[in-house]
Amino acid sequence: MLKKPSVLFVLLLAIIGVIFLSLSIGTIRVTPLEVLKSLAGMGSEQSRLILFDFRLPRIVLAMLIGAALALSGAVLQAVSGNDIADPGILGINAGAGFGVVLFLWAVQGNSYNELGSLSVLSMPISAIAGAMAASVLVYRLAWKGGITSTRLLLVGVAVHAAFSSALIIVQLKMDDGDFMRATIWLSGSIWGSNWTYVWAILPWIVLLIPYVVYKARMLDVLSLGDGLATGLGVPVERQRRRLLLASVALAGAGVAAGGGIAFIGLAAPHLAKRLVGPKHALLIPASALMGALLLLLADTIGKNILPPSEIPVGLVISIIGAPYFIYLLLRSKS
Repeated sequence: MLKKPSVLFVLLLAIIGVIFLSLSIGTIRVTPLEVLKSLAGMGSEQSRLILFDFRLPRIVLAMLIGAALALSGAVLQAVSGNDIADPGILGINAGAGFGVVLFLWAVQGNSYNELGSLSVLSMPISAIAGAMAASVLVYRLAWKGGITSTRLLLVGVAVHAAFSSALIIVQLKMDDGDFMRATIWLSGSIWGSNWTYVWAILPWIVLLIPYVVYKARMLDVLSLGDGLATGLGVPVERQRRRLLLASVALAGAGVAAGGGIAFIGLAAPHLAKRLVGPKHALLIPASALMGALLLLLADTIGKNILPPSEIPVGLVISIIGAPYFIYLLLRSKS
């Protein structure tokens, strides 16, 4: 049996292994030896082009998105007291998607890369704005002298449906090319294969992950319930709002680059909790690593299972995540 801190090391090794696998396989295969040579700066020009300009940015993006969505789910589960809370289920991802599709509609006819420096900031900001709108709506509607986990879940499902309907209306106003682009993106597709997309979400994640780690002990206290947390002198609602904002921003940044990827925020924290326990000092980094591993593995499968076609990573995750969600629902006492 591994000691709990050792789990983080094992997860890190697993991520490194999947990175190496993802670099090696694809439509154009690169031998493991050539991968090592290229990483050491001694590979052929073709190998360096394939690895550094196409595969590596997508790998980094998958890890960032997975870590962001997993941490968002871990925070939501702690502050809501609901083990099946997830940014996708609670409508936050749908709100983020609505913000991005609105942006795509506003600039339709232009390619994302043609927008210059605006391209680095516009989509994450649009996604986070949409996610914030959805979260405020869920919070307001679920609040009734307090928030119960059941009411939060039901309101989240309703808000998700509302934003999904609004998404369809906006898509119908797009021209054919942008409509297809938005549809593929919403299915959960890591569509950016260059470093521009990495730089678009990296600042948000670099700022927010340390904040969530810093708040690990507060998440432990909030997990005890409002009554006990209040008795310990914690300003529950103020701390909950701050952590919800961090969770929403993480989900928005992930959705901006990866589209409608569901269930990572649900499955990764649960799997991490089984490995390291409920204390957030270990659960937070373990959830981030688990989310990065799951999404990276799913993207590697989606790219290579039916070559030369690709299966959107969101579909691969849903095939795994939907049964797991049903299992959690059946286990839930409430």
